[in-house]
Amino acid sequence: MYTVENFLMGQWVKGEGDGQLLYNAVTGEPIANATSKGLDFSAALHYARSKGNPALRKMSFHERGLMLRALAIYLRDHLDELYAISYQTGATKADSWVDIEGGIGNLFSYASLRRKLPDTPYCLDGEHHPLGKANTFMGHHLLIPKEGVAIHINAFNFPVWGMLEKIAVNLLAGVPAIVKPATVTSYLTEAVVKKIIAAGILPDGALQLICGSAGDLLNHVQSQDVVTFTGSATTGLLLKSGSKILAENVPFTMEADSLNCIVLGEDVTPTMPEWDIFIKEVRREITTKSGQRCTAVRRIFVPENKIEDVQKALTAALAQNIIGNPLNPKVRMGSLAGETQRNEVKAQVNKLLETSSILYGSLDSVEVLDADPIKGAFVSPLLLLNENPFGNSSVHEVEAFGPVATLMPYKHTEEAISLAKLGKGSLVSSIVTASTTIATDYVIGAGNYHGRILVLNEQCAKESTGHGSPLPLLVHGGPGRAGGGEEMGGLRGVKHYMQRVAVQGSPDMITAISKVYQPGATGNTPTIHPFKKYFEDLVIGDQLITEKRVITAEDINAFADLSGDHFYAHLEDTDFNGTMFDKQVAHGYLIMSMAAGLFVDSYEKNPVLLNYGIDELRFTKPVYPGSEMHIRFTCKEKIRQEKKEPTDIDKGIVKWLVEMIDETNELTGIATILTMVAKKPVQ
Repeated sequence: MYTVENFLMGQWVKGEGDGQLLYNAVTGEPIANATSKGLDFSAALHYARSKGNPALRKMSFHERGLMLRALAIYLRDHLDELYAISYQTGATKADSWVDIEGGIGNLFSYASLRRKLPDTPYCLDGEHHPLGKANTFMGHHLLIPKEGVAIHINAFNFPVWGMLEKIAVNLLAGVPAIVKPATVTSYLTEAVVKKIIAAGILPDGALQLICGSAGDLLNHVQSQDVVTFTGSATTGLLLKSGSKILAENVPFTMEADSLNCIVLGEDVTPTMPEWDIFIKEVRREITTKSGQRCTAVRRIFVPENKIEDVQKALTAALAQNIIGNPLNPKVRMGSLAGETQRNEVKAQVNKLLETSSILYGSLDSVEVLDADPIKGAFVSPLLLLNENPFGNSSVHEVEAFGPVATLMPYKHTEEAISLAKLGKGSLVSSIVTASTTIATDYVIGAGNYHGRILVLNEQCAKESTGHGSPLPLLVHGGPGRAGGGEEMGGLRGVKHYMQRVAVQGSPDMITAISKVYQPGATGNTPTIHPFKKYFEDLVIGDQLITEKRVITAEDINAFADLSGDHFYAHLEDTDFNGTMFDKQVAHGYLIMSMAAGLFVDSYEKNPVLLNYGIDELRFTKPVYPGSEMHIRFTCKEKIRQEKKEPTDIDKGIVKWLVEMIDETNELTGIATILTMVAKKPVQ
């Protein structure tokens, strides 16, 4: 019998004894056993903190992002092997695509976030805060990688995506991970980790794997660690209440199964496109991954005068679903992950049937293709009806974690909102409507009880990723019963693994620490124009103080004619009584254009390849004819760029702070411009 291995302290190791027997969910045949008994989890945590953490903390965000990208590319080259194993979990090709390629997609998404972060191991957070009139004292916030380890305790339903969507975030942040997948499908997680380790892309200690019980793992956590949990709210609460978690104030992010709902808007009729969109979405939510998704629709709210029509349409749609061996190309729904899961689903459905009835499916039998319905963990899709959703609380409290959903009536949108809230906090809700009014009322009314809301209509349906699809750049989590935590969320997720620290000091000191020029810091005045320097030679703080230029009425008139901007404030003959201005005022974009004329060295070719944008442009003071302007032009930040093709020009991004200053030495405008700057040619 094959034994699933653990990867700890740089070695593949087996636990003691036989452990838990794991089965092929489709055939019921035993395929492996798994155990973590006898393993030293305290030592594994120490290894992550002492080996993996320092290695990752030394890397910049860009280096970590490129590491994730390389890992995604590597895994993408081994899809066939992973799909073959995934079928044993009962997943169809479509289910496996979400799990495997969806997980790899998360790696790509977080790799791309490096472009929003500096080329340093840490970063600034938010805006700077001047704290003194003379601008010699200021404050800023820094985000620094925690010195601990991310401990991920995952659910059985997505053994690949569940791991990759979490480690993508902590690795980009510079923190190592120990992953503990649910044992029942851990053999698939193990297969992916074996590929990752074989690739040699991650530094030692960046990733460890426990296939079996978590044992006393959480008894050894420290304050710099972060724990994430996906699973039942009951188990999550038990873990979250651990004495060491509480004593060390360890951040604990929980994503618990919730009673997610979908609403058919009052405006939708059977003749509208949104009607078919709704039926298709509900059918997909019930059958995808055999309903084994924390985001799956469990409650269906429909206007009471449309219940019968929806019932008929959903019954017809579910009847077209073919259940059976996921290796058969005709099959659209596979099995549950195992016999334990099937027994649990049946037990929960029996609780629901105390106040509901079955509209479609059977609790006792199911027709399957190319498989044995008894040996395999198959179950029929079940559509239930609860006619009194306000009078029966169980439908808002009991979850059958399988292909089960309950249809319920409502009278008006306010009732739909109230029913949605009875779930006491959900990961996601959807509303299908063509009405912007209904959509707005629902989102604002139900939003505080949900982590995500999907508004579906004809306009977005073709591109929509669907009710049950969390996206890397959006938060995945929810309040209340859903756990109260957040996962992913783009840069929001990265910040969960970093310590925010307020830093106070002089602008020079904050510039030196952050590697980003701060307003008021001392500039470097090199002997040559900054635009004549290659990327490597530029220093943060390199500064050019330009010559002065007088702004004339002729300049303003000419710019108005050239641009076509004849706003009244730019015209000489305007009566300025009752306006914000004393007389004719210069266009803000004229001032910015003149600024470019002052700081750009245009006489010969230089390493600046192009200017590709302006950020944070603000006009802070009116400029009148006769004003004298000069520019303080400073190298603010440098970001390396990797070549996309070998023939690309080797270059980096440079951000420049542009301060437009008048004759009173006050700012009239401020901006950040972005340029591509060539690196030195290879000799």
